[in-house]
Amino acid sequence: MNKSDKIKQKLARMLVSAPKLSLALALILCAFLSAFVPKLAIDASTQTLLLENDKDLELWRDITKRYKIPNTLVIAYTPNSDLLSESSISTLAALSKDLAQIKGVKSVFSMLDAPLLLSSGLKFSDLLGTIPTLKDSNASKEAIKAEFLSSPFYKNSLVSSDFKTTALLLTLEPNPRYDEFIASITALENTLKNAQNNATAKTMLKEQRAAFKAYRDELRVAEHEQITQIRQVIAKYNQNSQSRIPHQAPSSQLFLGGINMIADDMIAFVRSDLATYGLATLLLCSLCLFVYYLQLRYVFLAIFICLVCVGVASGLFGLLGFEITVISSNYIALQLIITLSVVIHLINSYREFFRKKSSFSQKAIVYLALKERMSPCFFAIFTTIIGFISLVFSDIRPIISLGLMMSASITLSLIFSFWLFGSIMSLLSKKSVNTAFERYFSLTTLCAKIALNLRARKVVFAISALGLCVGLWGISKLSVENSFIGYFKKNTDIYKGMELIDNKLGGTVPLDIIISFKKDKKEPRNSSLDDEFADEFASSDAAQYWFNERRMSVLKSVNEYLKNKEFIGSVSSLADLLEVGKELNEGRELDALALALIYSSLSGEGRELILTPFVSIENDELHFSVRTLDSDPRLKRAEFLRTLQSELNELVGENAQVKISGAMKLYTNMLDSLFSSQINSLGFVLLAFFATFWLIFASLRLAIIAICINILPLICVLGAMGLAGLSLDIMSITIGSISLGIGVDSAIHYIYRYKRELAHFKDSKKAIIASHASIGYALYYTSFAVFIGFGVMISSNFWPTIYFGALTDLVMFFMLASSLILLPSLLLSQSAYPANEKNKAKTTNAV
Repeated sequence: MNKSDKIKQKLARMLVSAPKLSLALALILCAFLSAFVPKLAIDASTQTLLLENDKDLELWRDITKRYKIPNTLVIAYTPNSDLLSESSISTLAALSKDLAQIKGVKSVFSMLDAPLLLSSGLKFSDLLGTIPTLKDSNASKEAIKAEFLSSPFYKNSLVSSDFKTTALLLTLEPNPRYDEFIASITALENTLKNAQNNATAKTMLKEQRAAFKAYRDELRVAEHEQITQIRQVIAKYNQNSQSRIPHQAPSSQLFLGGINMIADDMIAFVRSDLATYGLATLLLCSLCLFVYYLQLRYVFLAIFICLVCVGVASGLFGLLGFEITVISSNYIALQLIITLSVVIHLINSYREFFRKKSSFSQKAIVYLALKERMSPCFFAIFTTIIGFISLVFSDIRPIISLGLMMSASITLSLIFSFWLFGSIMSLLSKKSVNTAFERYFSLTTLCAKIALNLRARKVVFAISALGLCVGLWGISKLSVENSFIGYFKKNTDIYKGMELIDNKLGGTVPLDIIISFKKDKKEPRNSSLDDEFADEFASSDAAQYWFNERRMSVLKSVNEYLKNKEFIGSVSSLADLLEVGKELNEGRELDALALALIYSSLSGEGRELILTPFVSIENDELHFSVRTLDSDPRLKRAEFLRTLQSELNELVGENAQVKISGAMKLYTNMLDSLFSSQINSLGFVLLAFFATFWLIFASLRLAIIAICINILPLICVLGAMGLAGLSLDIMSITIGSISLGIGVDSAIHYIYRYKRELAHFKDSKKAIIASHASIGYALYYTSFAVFIGFGVMISSNFWPTIYFGALTDLVMFFMLASSLILLPSLLLSQSAYPANEKNKAKTTNAV
């Protein structure tokens, strides 16, 4: 007896020798850890979907601070009457007043507050004075409507092109403390990069992170309350509008959009998904377990063990300060799936020994089941951990968190499954097993017949080769895409709001474009600046030289390019002022003198409204605020960004530098990083699997076979995605690591049993029959549990979760077929113990 067998014997004997004490200790530990479950927090903010060390993230934060880009929410308002009608205007005024009273809302900007430059008959010199708005303008409605539809400040941004929808921009109170935390933590992290042994910096970083988390949680509660109040106001006006005209279309429709709203809704989705996944998985698996075994003791036992394992893992995560994100929200379903598969293998092993050793005591049978399943279950969980731990190679915190959480949770599942199964089953009395399902459901027999038939095996190999070729071809067509609106179902407020804003009000996903001018020592002084304007520029000498023809030429050409660029909606820049100024200046374009005069003469508030968001003289930059049409199905974001960067570089030439940032850029970087990290880690995963298989089976041939039968299903499914035009997103991109980690369990269990039967029968075909008649049932029991666990994910409101569940189900189905058909076919074709004709006849009769 080798050392590992002795260890297995001791562990199994320990669990069954004192079952009451063992069970009591397990429950005490479970109760202790479960007490920390309420501390398990949810973080579904968009910040969790960013790269930790993305240089573009630093650029975006710098741009946000420099150009004072506020955090805003958008309400799309579509009245059933004309936008300029008295009822629409009064509703807009009342709505703005109610929204402005909500705590945390700094200001509300609507059509009522928009400066009317063109319709009011102003001249260029009037720009520096008081400008009328819709509230006090004497212009006709036709002139005001024409300005809203033609002004570069408002068209396709504040109002839709059909003049049926307008936007209310809610500027939220800034959170300087939040920014201070980010800056402080970033500085401390950079300090530790340069000096890892800096104990003071480590302590300060730990304290700052703890303080930041506490502040962020308080802020999130306040933001949720704010979103709730805004929605209550919107609901009141929607309800009032519907009650005015019974049995007719509502007189107005309002939809909310914005980053804070998306984050708040996603937290609600995560909470809902956590409850749905867990409850649905337990109910459906309970039904399946009863159908399999037709005995309630096994149903209750399996569900109890699953609940304990989830409670222990969740309590541990709460104790350690882990947070649940959109990506890791499915950890409960995943843990339930894997825990259930371990318990099913234990139950099947117990039932098998019960039939073979019916004269043995209950404890003896339990002991044999534990000992027999210990090695294959350990290695199955070990390979699954390898699949999940590969996610840690990502630079994305939720992906790393999912890898760590799943690695820890399934380790706990392995320990507590054996612990509780051994203790509880040892306390139960012996009871005859019901094998009706195995007798009447002949799936394993059918699979064995296919594998044993030489002609059928050739067909299997041909189909597998075809699947491999088609899959590789399809993989070459795969793309990585990141559609925000495509993440949500059409019946959600997020989708409705984003779609309306995207199609009517100039786009949803922001993009910031910075043109940084290179210093030109030979740059001449503005020739148009006469001495008579010296007093105006006394306080701002830089403005005299900055607004020159070279910079204005770049401004106009870039602005024109962006407005004609496909997939770009609204474009806001300093060029809007030039365009409006031209009309106010009797058709003459504003020259450098005029712009410098405006810059120097505007008050602080006026400058912040017109110039500060778009120009930084101090940094020699122009800022273009762009919104993209996220709902356009033709938009390929990575390709779009590459083309945009290339064409802008060519447009501005060598005298300026183009920088692109914003939400689209940041999330595209995240997906590209995740894709490359998963591709790179896939080699590590396969190498680790191969080494593990070689260690377990002590056979190079079996290790190669085990790797091949698990890679083929994944290639087929990914290839089918490519051929179907489905793109990899933030969750489906992890299918490879996760499905491989879970799928290899079947190969390990089957080959482990096959080797044992082969040593007994000395005949590969008899070994196949015996393996299908025993471990084969456990494989499709556990595989069906996996189907159910991933299948419940289709109830999510988050499309990446739905696709992830459906595609993983497809991979697991192919892996089951691969384990029960392709694997035995390969084992027979490469068997070290070929059967003779006599054994062949006996084998055929046995089947």
